[in-house]
Amino acid sequence: MNAYEMLKPWLFRLEAETAHHLALRGLELAPETCLRAVFGGPPMAERDVGGIRLRNPVGLAAGMDKNAVALPAWEALGFGFVEIGTITALAQPGNPQPRLFRYPQLGALINRMGFNNDGADAVAARLARLKGSGRWPGIPVGVNLGKSKATPLEEAAADYLHSFRTLLPYGDYFVLNVSSPNTPGLRELQEKDALAGIVRALRGHDAAKPILVKIAPDLTEPQLDAILELAVEEAISGLIATNTTLDHSAMPAGRDEAGGLSGGPLRARALDVLRRLRAGTRIPIIASGGIMDAAAARERIEAGADLVQIYTGFVYRGPTLIREIVEELKRMESA
Repeated sequence: MNAYEMLKPWLFRLEAETAHHLALRGLELAPETCLRAVFGGPPMAERDVGGIRLRNPVGLAAGMDKNAVALPAWEALGFGFVEIGTITALAQPGNPQPRLFRYPQLGALINRMGFNNDGADAVAARLARLKGSGRWPGIPVGVNLGKSKATPLEEAAADYLHSFRTLLPYGDYFVLNVSSPNTPGLRELQEKDALAGIVRALRGHDAAKPILVKIAPDLTEPQLDAILELAVEEAISGLIATNTTLDHSAMPAGRDEAGGLSGGPLRARALDVLRRLRAGTRIPIIASGGIMDAAAARERIEAGADLVQIYTGFVYRGPTLIREIVEELKRMESA
């Protein structure tokens, strides 16, 4: 039994968000040398994607470390890259609790967190201190940006730009999160004209940093086609497919909750979206959603993903899942 399997029963006895914060606090305080001794550091399966060098293709998806409090720990646990956030220009508490729910029988989570975070200025200050400490991780760091709830949709571009400008020194790539179901109206920003305005605002400030867009699994085929057109027209650096879903048809009667569903029930739809996107573009795609085992990761790579990200799978499986995925991808490539 590995270390995470020993801790998991205790964590799962706690309310889900309480366990999340307790685990983050432990990772924040744990020396990286101890974590490496227990988990071995990042397994090697090097990739070069969009000019960014990665030790392995398995990343931590946004949402786990919203405020970048445990950044050095993710490398020590084995990830090849990490994505912090979602971060908004304004600090905000998010939606009322409870807002995070586990469904172990389905390998699923539902969350309606609502972009709870310390705000771009506070996170930037934390990252500056980390850089100054000499503990900055040796893996790429992505920064996931969202719209502040208090900001009107028509001012979204300026809101994203503030966060982008503030966090620019710390991100190897940036992600526009316009697909969370938990901020009212946010998904309207996936429409072509609205999204183009945000991309242009960021490009006008810095044309060099990779800018990716994270999309919802619930988009129609015409909407996906519009995203692909935008990717060409605005030179978007890559796509993340997908965010959580509003399709709760897999949920047992009487146990459903409002919010975005992730994990096992999302696997088939996220794969379908990936295939649709890959058929229409050659830009990098990071696959996310429903990757609960090595087989799911392999099917994403075979469907054209360049990298994979995990969140719900990590909650249920821990760092072991990272190594299983890397070993499976090595076998696939050597076959």
